[in-house]
Amino acid sequence: MDSPTDGQIDAAANILALLIGRGATVSAAESLTGGLIGVALTAPAGASAAFRGGVVAYATDLKAALLGVPSELLSREGAVHPDVAAAMAEGVRERTKSDYGLAVTGVAGPDPQDGRPVGTVHIALSGPGKRVWHRDIMLDGGRDQIRQGTCREALSLLRGVLEANLGEHSG
Repeated sequence: MDSPTDGQIDAAANILALLIGRGATVSAAESLTGGLIGVALTAPAGASAAFRGGVVAYATDLKAALLGVPSELLSREGAVHPDVAAAMAEGVRERTKSDYGLAVTGVAGPDPQDGRPVGTVHIALSGPGKRVWHRDIMLDGGRDQIRQGTCREALSLLRGVLEANLGEHSG
C-alpha cells in the first residue's frame, strides 16, 4: 500500500486535533484509494481518539452489501457517481457510529469505468443531521497520482468542513 505523504500526515494531524477538540469521530469508506485515507488518518499518534475505522469497498457489490448503497442506484448510475459517494459516506457513518463519514469513489485508471473517464472522482462527507458535503473533481496524471490526489482532496474537504463548523458544537 502507498504511504501517506508528509502533507497528508500533517493534514490528518490537524483534522484529528479538530475532531478531538470537539469530541467527534470520523470513519472512511474508500473505493479507488484502497485504504489510503485510513492510512493517512491513522499515521499520527493518538488517532484512535477520533478515527473509528473504515471500509474498503472496491467491488461494486460490496458498496451495497457493506455500506448500504442502494442497488438500484448502482445499477442505474454505476459506482462512479456523486449519489453513490454520498450513500457510501452516510453508510459508513451509520455503521461505525461516527459523527462524520468520508467517502470516495472514482476512476484511477488505466481504463474508463461505467462510462466515466480516468480521473473522475466523487468525494462526499456525511455529518451530523445527515448533512452531506460534496466535492466532484477531475484529476490528471497516472493511477498513483489520481489515488494520492483523491486522498489529498478528501482530507481537504473534511478539514474545510471542520474548520468552517468550529462554533457549531460548542456551548
